[in-house]
Amino acid sequence: MRGLLTRLARDERGATIVEFALITPALLITLMGLFDLAYNMYTAQQLQGAIQNAARQSTLEGASTNVSNIDAIVTRAVHAVAGNATLTFERKAYASFASVARPEDYTDVNNDGTCNDGEPFEDANDNGVWDADSGSSGFGGARDAVLYTVTVVYPRAFPIAKLIPGQTDNFTLTATTVLRNQPYGLQNTASTATGNCT
Repeated sequence: MRGLLTRLARDERGATIVEFALITPALLITLMGLFDLAYNMYTAQQLQGAIQNAARQSTLEGASTNVSNIDAIVTRAVHAVAGNATLTFERKAYASFASVARPEDYTDVNNDGTCNDGEPFEDANDNGVWDADSGSSGFGGARDAVLYTVTVVYPRAFPIAKLIPGQTDNFTLTATTVLRNQPYGLQNTASTATGNCT
């Protein structure tokens, strides 16, 4: 009996298959994670390129009458990579690059860091209320800086969400670009409207 146990202890046949069985799940998760990352990076590059092209076309005079065609360019480019993707588009116009995604100016009378208690503010987008983003929706006018944002949601190409905690079945990707409209006319003068914070 002792000889049998000694022979079994020295016998290494089948060790490779056991080691492979132990390593395979970690290897597969790693490979799927890398493939998922590469796919998402490729989709992001396609989206960014399509946005640059569409945004360039958006800066031309008359672009506001061609919105569906401009957005269709981006949609086709993304659908070529992620066929089930859902896209949402947003455009905000600003008087200058310096005001992109900036809040409207206000006078902080009570020094609390928020626009409230009737403090005066400059209504840059003429909507009658103070906004944390001073942009106006749409293409803007001549010489305006336009922030073009596209958000894409698509199902993951690999079932990584079921294997790695914290992952979702859908991947969300947002790409933005800012371009100045062509000088096809006089730029609209900046709003001089004022209001009071609530």
